[in-house]
Amino acid sequence: MPAVARTLIVPGNPAAHVGVLTESVSALAKRINIPVTSTSPPGLIAASHQDPWQQSGKYALGWVYFCIILLVATMILRFYHLWTDKIRTALYKEETLKSSLTSSPDSDFELGNLATNSSLCKFFPRNGELPRGPKEQSSVSSFAPLNNTIAIMRWLFYRPLPVLRIKKREISFPSPGVVVIVSTALIFVTLYCFLPKPLYYTSIAFGSPPLAIRAGMIAVAMMPWIIALSMKANMVTMLTGIGHERLNVLHRWGGYLCLFLSLVHTIPYYINPIWDQGGLAVFKTYFTGQYYIYGTGLAALVPLIFLCVASLPVLRVWMYELFVALHVPVAIVYLGMLFWHCHNYLTSWNYLFATAAIWVVSYGIRLFYLNWTLPWRMSWLIGEEAAVTLLPENAIKVTIPTQKTWRPGQYVYLRMPGISVFENHPFSIASLCSEDFPSDYGEQYRDMTLVFRPFGGFTRKVLNAAVEKGPLKTYRAFIDGPYGGMQREMASFDHVVLFAGGSGITAIVSQLLDLIKRMRDGKAVTKSVQVVWALKRPETMQWFQEELRICREYAPPDSVHCQFFITAAKRQGPEMSTRPSRPVSGIFHDKINDAFQGIASKRNSALIHEEAGGDPDRIKALRRENEDGITALPKAYLAPPKTTHTRIKNPARLSISTHMPSKSLDFGFPSTPTMLEKNLMRFAFLPTGIAKKDGWRTEYGRPDIPYMLKQFSRDFGKRTCVFVCGPPSMRVDVANSVASLQRDVWSNSGKDEIFLHTENYAI
Repeated sequence: MPAVARTLIVPGNPAAHVGVLTESVSALAKRINIPVTSTSPPGLIAASHQDPWQQSGKYALGWVYFCIILLVATMILRFYHLWTDKIRTALYKEETLKSSLTSSPDSDFELGNLATNSSLCKFFPRNGELPRGPKEQSSVSSFAPLNNTIAIMRWLFYRPLPVLRIKKREISFPSPGVVVIVSTALIFVTLYCFLPKPLYYTSIAFGSPPLAIRAGMIAVAMMPWIIALSMKANMVTMLTGIGHERLNVLHRWGGYLCLFLSLVHTIPYYINPIWDQGGLAVFKTYFTGQYYIYGTGLAALVPLIFLCVASLPVLRVWMYELFVALHVPVAIVYLGMLFWHCHNYLTSWNYLFATAAIWVVSYGIRLFYLNWTLPWRMSWLIGEEAAVTLLPENAIKVTIPTQKTWRPGQYVYLRMPGISVFENHPFSIASLCSEDFPSDYGEQYRDMTLVFRPFGGFTRKVLNAAVEKGPLKTYRAFIDGPYGGMQREMASFDHVVLFAGGSGITAIVSQLLDLIKRMRDGKAVTKSVQVVWALKRPETMQWFQEELRICREYAPPDSVHCQFFITAAKRQGPEMSTRPSRPVSGIFHDKINDAFQGIASKRNSALIHEEAGGDPDRIKALRRENEDGITALPKAYLAPPKTTHTRIKNPARLSISTHMPSKSLDFGFPSTPTMLEKNLMRFAFLPTGIAKKDGWRTEYGRPDIPYMLKQFSRDFGKRTCVFVCGPPSMRVDVANSVASLQRDVWSNSGKDEIFLHTENYAI
């Protein structure tokens, strides 16, 4: 060791110094084991006391503690909401049950208003004591200081950040909550790297720059969290209730932060190069390969840069399919390069093994989300049978009888090899998974319905296939999900407001059906439901005509109010694809689909023989029943022939189509649009007259969302839920309005919460 010290501080022949250093350093395990003596150079003594290399693992733990604190805080808030929702619902059920046991005849009600006959105050029960007032909520479920604190946070974070416009480009920012989390993480890691001293040693031979070690350890510690946030089935979602589609933004920004730390880790090695002051000789005693000195680091940095650059919104949208195909393989390469680069120093491999374990476990859990990976199901390896139906306005309805279950508002990823082998896209589930909506395929099946508009890519291929092959063609459907959905219990809110824009109604229909069912069964606290649907043409209402009829006929009286806003005057004719078909691709997809259908047919035949027990007549009957199964799928909508529209020069005289979707269900249309309505088609919230008695009406124009919510808020109860799924402009208006309404929570003791849930139908 004295020889090493002398070569570092005594000038002389450099070659001799390197030789002595090489001989002496072979006895050292690592720099952390270099003994400090009275003859050691001052730089080495300072390095061993200021920021010892062997204790650098604490920087990685600092990031872990930061994430755990954030995770625990989110979990506590989630379980608080779940608990209070359960308490309110339980109290209401208990009150409803007690009321049903002591119910008195209708004549025993006190009539507070003879004209309305709306009083529910029981005056003289036949038996027992006089009924007491309804039970109050638990003080814990209605704690004013906590509710006010949450309202203040929502007042701040519900407001979306404005879009930055630079010439023709628009730059959208994440939500304020994500901005705060990412900014806090950036400040934390920056201070944690740059505040401790020293940033560099006086000699590279004393060891790697401390700044580089800190940044590198934090970057490695981020890997398990980045991978966990990227997986569809992950523990963070299970603990916090936040869907992976919402966590994905944290996954992306976590990657950018990891790149920042990796650069902070890399740059000091070029500022204080390892080939100076005898550091190269020390380096070669631990890394004996014949490659570039910083080769392992660059091998890990290059795939990380590719992942971060390719995930930028501009590039990701431009080459989305390529990004999806390469993202996971490149990430695997990056993890492998990190194993090579870290060389098991300090605690680095602990985090990398944890990353690999999270990756494998998440993929293992995801197997239970797929409809073709469970051997005990008929869909094993071949998927489900699906039918494609054409709806008005060229919309597509895919019906999939399946044994999977789902909650209202969830979505699935759909792959149909008979149409496109490699494409896998998310769609909201528009149907309700309930015994009240059985499937004709059997007691264990429920019809999963997906409704969407065709734009380009996969959705356009589905439309073309439905037009070319007709309504009797069935396809194999491979489902991944369900995912997402609102984690709060909608039935625990006194007032519910649902906003939908265009095809965003698909995320709301199942929520509405489930809520009405609970209200009729006495399992929902909800007293009032407001539905606002903005759509371009009235024909779109036919998509969910049956569901709307159920809502109107079976909802408790005067509880559900629907307003439809027709925002376009010109009716869109059927726009079928005029591009020539690709016969080679079509034949390829048909062969794939027929192969899956053949396997399904053989399985059905085997089951038929087993069920019939060898009886030929029974076999024939079961085969006929199986062939008739296709009739259980929805009937096709035959699009009318394409008509030629003449261009109208004067927009003020543009006629409005008043075609009724169906005579069996009155949507509350005005009998004939007035000239004022025609001239003001594009103006907001056009009052077209008196609403129907049951609260269902249709208006022409765009809804004035801030004004409507302000009007609705006058009737809000203690707790209100606002749910929106629509285009960005609608989500922004609803979010800003609900943020402003948070003032009512801390200024009005009669209101505890105004909760907002937004869904993005363009994931």
